[in-house]
Amino acid sequence: MHPIIQIAGVIDKEEAALLCKAGVTHIGFPLRISGGREDLSESEAKSIISSIGSSVATVLITYLDDSDEVVDFSDYLGVGGVQLHGPISETNLENIRNRRPHLFIIKSLIVRMNNLSELEKEVSRFHHFVDAFITDTYDPNTGRTGATGKTHDWAVSRRLVELSPKPVILAGGLTPENVRAAITKVRPAGVDAHTGVEDPDGRKDLALVTKFISEAQKAFGLIE
Repeated sequence: MHPIIQIAGVIDKEEAALLCKAGVTHIGFPLRISGGREDLSESEAKSIISSIGSSVATVLITYLDDSDEVVDFSDYLGVGGVQLHGPISETNLENIRNRRPHLFIIKSLIVRMNNLSELEKEVSRFHHFVDAFITDTYDPNTGRTGATGKTHDWAVSRRLVELSPKPVILAGGLTPENVRAAITKVRPAGVDAHTGVEDPDGRKDLALVTKFISEAQKAFGLIE
């Protein structure tokens, strides 16, 4: 699989166009999430997604756990993929897979303190129904499981990369300054950034996005 470089959380069409021009492969849209911010309305997201060309994949990032809701919402938005960021049953995952065989399904693996064995079991349970996993960081101070701006023990993600039959994407506190080291350590199939490429106002910073993509491409061996 070609390395994934995903940026999540766009505010408007201008920001989405900036990311596309900068060279991302995937843009994530956090919607119907738990304990986190939504950067735009669902109708605005739908409009932006329809304006993005086929060269950049669009991904719904959501905490929905009912297969019918996931499928219906994905259809409404017109996304090519869905990142299931909360707990979900094997039955619901299988239903999504069966109803939408071509939807790129990513399942989160949330790294907490000393939970590697639990994550290994999740990989074993869910890998039949997903196209990829994404590791992210739990914040014990807020209870949030995404867009925390916090890294986790990359050795855990490296272990999951080694054992997973499906590709593993790395997220959690990635920035232009640490993404190359993270890729070198973990050897993931892709990386995802959200807060690490934003300015103090919460907008994507072109200089940070450009550097993040360049550093990731260098680590993946796509450029020198």
